[in-house]
Amino acid sequence: MPVLASVSARVQPLAVTARVIMLALVAALTLIATRDPAQLRWIALLVVAALPAFLAPEHRILGPLGRFAEVTVTGLAAGSIAAAATASGTVDAGFGAEAVLPYLAVPLLTAALRRRPTEGAALLGVAAVALVAGGTLIGADSPITQPGFLAAGGQWLVLGAIVTFAADTMRQLMQPAEQTPQPYAEATRLLTQLRSVARSLPGATLDPGGISEHLLDELRMVAPSDRSAVLSTSGGGRLVVLAQTGADRVDWETTLDADSAIADAWATQQPQVANRSQGRSARRGDVSSLVVPLVAGVRTIGLVILETDASNAYPSSVVFDVTGVTEPAAIRLEAALLFDDVRSLATNEERQRLAREIHDGVAQELVMVGYGIDNAQATLPEGAEETAEELRTLRNEVTRVITELRLSLFELRSEVDRNGGLAAAIAEYARTLGTSAGLRVHFTFDESTARLPAATEAELLRIAQEAITNARKHAGASNLWVTCTVDPPYAEIEVSDDGKGFADDRPDGRYGLTIMAERAERIRGRLKITPRHPSGTTVAVVLGSPGRRDSVRDSVSAPEGE
Repeated sequence: MPVLASVSARVQPLAVTARVIMLALVAALTLIATRDPAQLRWIALLVVAALPAFLAPEHRILGPLGRFAEVTVTGLAAGSIAAAATASGTVDAGFGAEAVLPYLAVPLLTAALRRRPTEGAALLGVAAVALVAGGTLIGADSPITQPGFLAAGGQWLVLGAIVTFAADTMRQLMQPAEQTPQPYAEATRLLTQLRSVARSLPGATLDPGGISEHLLDELRMVAPSDRSAVLSTSGGGRLVVLAQTGADRVDWETTLDADSAIADAWATQQPQVANRSQGRSARRGDVSSLVVPLVAGVRTIGLVILETDASNAYPSSVVFDVTGVTEPAAIRLEAALLFDDVRSLATNEERQRLAREIHDGVAQELVMVGYGIDNAQATLPEGAEETAEELRTLRNEVTRVITELRLSLFELRSEVDRNGGLAAAIAEYARTLGTSAGLRVHFTFDESTARLPAATEAELLRIAQEAITNARKHAGASNLWVTCTVDPPYAEIEVSDDGKGFADDRPDGRYGLTIMAERAERIRGRLKITPRHPSGTTVAVVLGSPGRRDSVRDSVSAPEGE
């Protein structure tokens, strides 16, 4: 009964109606052909055989068994009703069998519509055997020897074969072809919906860092923690820290193949409680940690880690309260991460497009201008020294502009390698520009093994590029100092030069500073511009706030000029 009750809600009204109508039809035809109410016992048996179709049509065992019972009863009934019709003299055996044989189409069509050709073929075989048995063993006169019975049985077996093997093909031919949506039209529709949804969100924010910090604030109200963090995946297959609280800056375990509660929670999608820290360095004393996966649908998009310096701090009641907060937050965080991905893809595509247009357009035309100046210099008549000097000046200016364009192309195409890190990308850019300008570049890197989100790293790289470019173009400096400190979610990038300092009358005004400030605001960072003693300028962008360090970091101080 529990099985029948669980599937009875899925009874198909059309299938039930078809069976009821067919049962009423064959019952009426049986009375007309035989004039013997006793033959209605076969109709009663068909009703019993059809019960699975009424009560459990989707059941993987009862459904097929009911259909086999239906074709068996129909075949046996055909022989009995054919014999009764012959005995009464109403119709011959063939027409008598025709009274019940139309019911064969019902189970055969059901199997065909469920796309079970093997079952349909088996039903045909059982029907043929039941027809032979009914025509031979049931009734005083065996109707199997009469041509009319054989013809009726063969006719309905052929029709049953057509129903079984042609129904699926006919359904495909009759089904209207689905129109394949155009990729750009579909993208436009989805982006339009995303814009509308983003505007209706509380605070109109889709910032993963802000959402993560708000989640940690909510969790403080339901669970004790001295340290907490929200982690998510990055393009390099590691976890990145989106937000973190606590006096100590923990170097969390960010690999998913380590022996840790973090890896277990990610794999099982279930909260994990442990009696040790989830940081890379061991803590002394009692420690309790709780790792809760953030699951959106069937996909794990992140983890929440809570730790406190006490034993058994996270019983099942606390875990229940924490999951009650994290479950709705997972949907919000997934939306923010998806929006970040879409924005990054669009930005990168636009940068690559601009780089191609500059390379194939303005840069090539300037090269041709330079060639024209060279030809003009080569064909100058003797004595035209003043013209030659002007052409040399013009050629040098064209060469300078071409160099600037090439550096701009390098800047547009520079990206943070998910395996190399932010510091490596900044170092490569600073080396390239320092070499072109004759600057001595000094590096100091203090980079954690953990990573920042990809979108955040990209914005920090652009800010560093703008600061380095400003120092090269306008400062007239001899030395450039680049400091990169990354301790997720904290980061600080500092670019200093020993030039003449910042002047308000620069050709580009304060436009570059405005761009850097907008980028810093986008990642919820702070831009600081201060004079450097005894000369020069320091530009720094700070993300988050530094905490006491809890593990050994990879620190590199490059020799001068490297």
